[in-house]
Amino acid sequence: MTEAMPLWVEQREEVAVFTELAVEWRGLLRRSVVDTIFLTPEFQRVWWEHFGHEGQLLMLLARDPAGTLQGIAPLFASTEAGQRLLRFVGGVDVSDYLDLIVARGHEEAVYRAFMQYLCTEAPPWDVLDLHCLPDHSPTRSGLLCQVCRECCPEGVEALPEQPAPYIPLPGKWEAYLDALDKKQRHELRRKLRRAQGEALLRWERLSDPAGLEEAVETFIALHRASHPEKEAFMTDAMAAFFRDLARALFPMGWLALYTLWLDERPAASLWCFDYGADLLVYNSGFDPRFRPELSPGIVLMALCIQDAIARGKARFDLMRGGENYKYRFGAREGTVYRLTVRCPRVAGTRAMPSA
Repeated sequence: MTEAMPLWVEQREEVAVFTELAVEWRGLLRRSVVDTIFLTPEFQRVWWEHFGHEGQLLMLLARDPAGTLQGIAPLFASTEAGQRLLRFVGGVDVSDYLDLIVARGHEEAVYRAFMQYLCTEAPPWDVLDLHCLPDHSPTRSGLLCQVCRECCPEGVEALPEQPAPYIPLPGKWEAYLDALDKKQRHELRRKLRRAQGEALLRWERLSDPAGLEEAVETFIALHRASHPEKEAFMTDAMAAFFRDLARALFPMGWLALYTLWLDERPAASLWCFDYGADLLVYNSGFDPRFRPELSPGIVLMALCIQDAIARGKARFDLMRGGENYKYRFGAREGTVYRLTVRCPRVAGTRAMPSA
C-alpha cells in the first residue's frame, strides 16, 4: 500500500461522462486490480442507455492534487420499497463482475474519499448495495469494509453471492485434456470425433466486421431456441442491448462470437468476451431439435477452449452460475460477493472519522 494521498471527489450525473472520460477511464482500469470488460466505459455506457432509465446516475470521480484520476465509483440511485439504494452501473442481470475502479496501491485512500463524500455530501441514500464483487477484489477483501465499519459498525455485511467457475489454461490442448477427469476426457474426445465424423462440421470465430450483424442475429435466434428460460430472458429489449453491445465492443477487439455449423446449418453459438489474458463465456445458444445426438453446444465449447489455448489465453472464464456442465469441463471454483452498507446517516452518524 502506498502512502495515503489527499483526494477530491467530483459527482457526475450526465450520460456524457462515459464518452468524455473514456480514455482516462480505460487508463485507470488498466492500473486497477479488477480490470474486467464489465467495467469498461463502453460496456457501462451501453448498459446505462438500455437499463438506466429508472435510476439516477451517481458517478463519483476521485482525483489527486495533480488532477490524475485515481478512482471511479460507477453508481446509480433507485428507490425500492421506500428505500434509496445505490448500486453499480451494470446491474445484476447482464454483468458478471463489477467493482469500484481504483488505482492499484491507493485503495484505502480512494475508499475513504468515496465514503466521506457519500456520507456527508451526496444526496440522501439508505443502502449501498454492491453486487458481483470478484473474490480477488480489494473492495470485498476487507479494506472497504474496514473503512465503512468505522462509521457504521453494525451496518456492513459482505457475503458470497454466486459461484463463478473458471478454467486455468495450459499451453497445449493435450495438456488441458490430460488434466480432466478420465471419464470426462473420454466423453469429450468421443463427442468431438462423432460430430466430425457424422456431419459436415464447420466453425468460426468472427473476424470480418461485415458479418457482425448476421452472427449476432444467429446467436439471438439460437439463444431463444435453446431453452424456455432463455427465450423469456431474450426479450426484444434484451436483444436490442445485445445488438448495441456487439456494435460497441467488436471494434475494440473485445467481442468473440463463435458459431458452429452442422451440414451448413447453424447449430450452436457462443458469445464470449476476449479481454486481456482471459476468454470469458458470456452466453450461449443452440438448436435442441437439430442433431441433438451430436451435442453441438458441448462440441462448440470444446472447440472454443481449444482456440483459446491456441491463442495463448491464460484463463477460460465461465463466470457466474454453478451449472454442472462447467465443472465437467474442468472448471475450478470462483466466487462473487455482495457487499451491503447501511447509510451512517440512517444510524444517526453524520461524518466519517478522519484517517
